[in-house]
Amino acid sequence: MHTFLLGLACAALATPAFAQSHSLVGTWNLVAADKILPDGKQVPDYGSNPHGIAIFTLDGHYVVEIFKDERLKFASGDRSKGTPEEYKDAVMTTSCHFGTYEVDPTGKMITLHIAHASYPNWDMTSRVGPFMINGDTLSWRVPPRPDGSIPVSVFKRLE
Repeated sequence: MHTFLLGLACAALATPAFAQSHSLVGTWNLVAADKILPDGKQVPDYGSNPHGIAIFTLDGHYVVEIFKDERLKFASGDRSKGTPEEYKDAVMTTSCHFGTYEVDPTGKMITLHIAHASYPNWDMTSRVGPFMINGDTLSWRVPPRPDGSIPVSVFKRLE
């Protein structure tokens, strides 16, 4: 019986989906946070030098944080006393979420099951999109936004 179960476990580990999800495991540094406009042009979405990180764990959890390169500081120095412009900038220059993830059997699509996000409308939702790992580079796209633009995130594996 133990040999049978071990065989099943080894077969599961050999599937393309496990291999792809296993290759996601680790810490990734953001190198680009772009968007593809409805006309097909790809442009920076979070400035020319965005900052961020993605972490995927072996047990299926993840966190993604993306920050625009330039952000307004609160003039008051107190986060509870920002101006409407400062609060708007703080929201519009970040994209952070965490939850669990899974990779489809073909190893080409990722589903992010978002527990909580900096954009509250994403809380307790799922986002599905294509992803690709090429060497030490991970990239993915998510569904189009209401304006028709498609976010594209690119990360490099941290050693």
